Amino acid sequence: MKSVAVAELKANLSKFLGQVKAGEQVLVTDRGIPVAKVVPVDSRKADLSGHLQDLEKAGLAIIGTGKIPKSFWDWRRPVDKKRRAVKSVIEERSRER
Repeated sequence: MKSVAVAELKANLSKFLGQVKAGEQVLVTDRGIPVAKVVPVDSRKADLSGHLQDLEKAGLAIIGTGKIPKSFWDWRRPVDKKRRAVKSVIEERSRER
């Protein structure tokens, strides 16, 4: 972990933020005394509400990566023998007209 004085951080903020974006942590000091730590944010969870994060911590939800697996298109389609999906779409479309 890198250590940087407040004055140097202020003068070179973009440089240090670039290092943090690359995964490094920066310890900020004021007259040699640590006062803060700048760490990278987990971008996957940065945009999520606190409620979703609480659900994940409780084991009630799994937050996805936002990417579809390459094998997705090889998966078998679910069978809808009672045609509920089609009926639902038809019903919804008829209400909007």
